[in-house]
Amino acid sequence: MLTPYDEFPVHQYSQPFSLMPVSDFNWDDGYYFGVYSADAKLHLYTGLRVTPNADMVGAYAGVNHDGVQRTVRSSRIWRPNFDTAVGPIRYEFLEPFKAIRLVLEPNESGLAFDITWLAMSPAHQEEHHVARSRGRLTTDQTRYSQTGTAEGWIEIDGERIGVRQHEWYSMRDHSWGLYEPRSPLSDPAKWLPPKERTEGRRALRFWMPFESRELGGFFQFHEDEHGGQGGLNDVFGTPFEGLLHLHDADGTALRLRSGSHHLRFKPGTRLMEGGSIDLVDEHGREWHQELEVAIPPWLTFPIGYYEGTWKDGGNIHTYHGPEDPYVEWDEFDFADQPTRHRDYNGREYEGIYGGEYLVRVHTEGPDVVADGLGQIEFFVHRSHRRYGENGDR
Repeated sequence: MLTPYDEFPVHQYSQPFSLMPVSDFNWDDGYYFGVYSADAKLHLYTGLRVTPNADMVGAYAGVNHDGVQRTVRSSRIWRPNFDTAVGPIRYEFLEPFKAIRLVLEPNESGLAFDITWLAMSPAHQEEHHVARSRGRLTTDQTRYSQTGTAEGWIEIDGERIGVRQHEWYSMRDHSWGLYEPRSPLSDPAKWLPPKERTEGRRALRFWMPFESRELGGFFQFHEDEHGGQGGLNDVFGTPFEGLLHLHDADGTALRLRSGSHHLRFKPGTRLMEGGSIDLVDEHGREWHQELEVAIPPWLTFPIGYYEGTWKDGGNIHTYHGPEDPYVEWDEFDFADQPTRHRDYNGREYEGIYGGEYLVRVHTEGPDVVADGLGQIEFFVHRSHRRYGENGDR
């Protein structure tokens, strides 16, 4: 079956784009977009994933409004409709890598938006992600991230909120390939030997795109329980990488050579409140950032990636019935963390934290001082030597 993309001379495989070079259900392709304002205490999130070998495409659109999350999820069969639209959620690429329209049409949830995502920095291709378990390739993925600003509107229960450039900032990522196994379509633990244990196990993920009028950037840390940045056989195994992009006349781009972090937590918890970051660029010059969390972080359950996060017990990759499209929504109050959550399969989660933070970012570097916003994806396990059960110690 031919797709609109087969019109262009960009094939890297002998079959049309509607066919995959592998049969694994873990092979998927899709987007995430974030649009946010610390002053409005609002973080909008939306994304889409295509799972070609299940012949499904799913999307989500939601807001974290000072800790309360309202999310719309939509799903349909992928072939033969290859549009980047699923029910009320759609994405229009007005100018690739520069201007993208994000739309959630009016629906039963009372949430809607029409936003133009506008790039300020070029896309940054992250190091290729590869991981294996018992000889099997479990991750083989490319991802790029990009930061920008936005304009348009968000409506919640009839109240319209204006989104204006440089009052709101934004980011996105696009990833494709073999990703981490997600039940129920793959890797049933009951029927497989235990996962292979490797010497270094990831205990921390810190992934942050940020933007301001003066500069934008991206960097990430992944560390084992001892704070080591290397040797991780993991879906998020890149030790450290990053890039700064100055919005000067030359559009200067600077690779980051190294970085360190000192994070603050709410006493007695692993809920991040802020912290500082020290970076060294490719010329050996030092950059310093101060971070302040603006609102409670949002939990990823409602976006629907995992089994039990859709009302029928499935996930974004699974078939939800003959409705075309299938649409559902929910709202959860996660303002007080750690919190509890019960998924749609009845599984109870106690003492959990959101992993997606909206932060104010103050940057000081060689001849540059800037204030802006960023999104941090942050997960830390109790085994991490610096940030454990009771945060920084």
